[in-house]
Amino acid sequence: MTAVQGAVELLPLPSSGRRFSTERKVRLSDCSAGGRLRLDAVARYLQDVANDDASDAGIPDAMFWIVRRTKIHVTRPASIHERVTITTWCSGYGGRWAERRTRIEGDAGGLIDAVSIWVRVDGVTGAPKRLDHDFFDTWGEAAGDRRVKARLIHPDPPQTTGQAWVVRYSDLDVVGHVNNAIYWAVLEEEMAASRTRGFVTAETEFSDGIAPRSEVVLVRACEDDTHRVWFLVDKKPAASASFTINSP
Repeated sequence: MTAVQGAVELLPLPSSGRRFSTERKVRLSDCSAGGRLRLDAVARYLQDVANDDASDAGIPDAMFWIVRRTKIHVTRPASIHERVTITTWCSGYGGRWAERRTRIEGDAGGLIDAVSIWVRVDGVTGAPKRLDHDFFDTWGEAAGDRRVKARLIHPDPPQTTGQAWVVRYSDLDVVGHVNNAIYWAVLEEEMAASRTRGFVTAETEFSDGIAPRSEVVLVRACEDDTHRVWFLVDKKPAASASFTINSP
């Protein structure tokens, strides 16, 4: 079967196969000044539930997956004190990566859908690692025969002057580079500047990790109602993010 671009489609829950659910209460530290669940908090939910799913399934090296691309669609933002159910499942795979769908549903009406491409890596070398029988025995039925690409699809940044961005020690994760949730926090700053209320479709992509003490430059652009930001290291994009405002 021909592979399709990964982390683009928001597929429905499959009729069979593994799914993993957990609950969480939206806390003060997860929210904007207006009480909305922020996108960087959503990103933390996504990576936590992915790790919890793999750990619950007894998969070795459950933490050694690196996010490549994520799309988040906010139909209705969740809010402070809302209890949300987070359900995740595998919706496709490649040779060394897999697509993971996640739905966040709140008891006060919050509804957020997400899809990500995660690349499996060796815990010692950091090199991409082929999916094995443990993966297919666990998530193969839910994924079916749907094969996906891990290609990056964001455009190149414009040739314009950017703004320096400082990497903080608290931005780093156990892999030793900037955690993916931090990029979403920058996108939240862009959303605040445009006065969005959180009804957005947003994306992040990662071509490389940003290491400690990197000199990072942010470049911004807005075209056709899509706001974009690129994270440049040595004048090359290490990551990019975007959002488009949805009608509530």
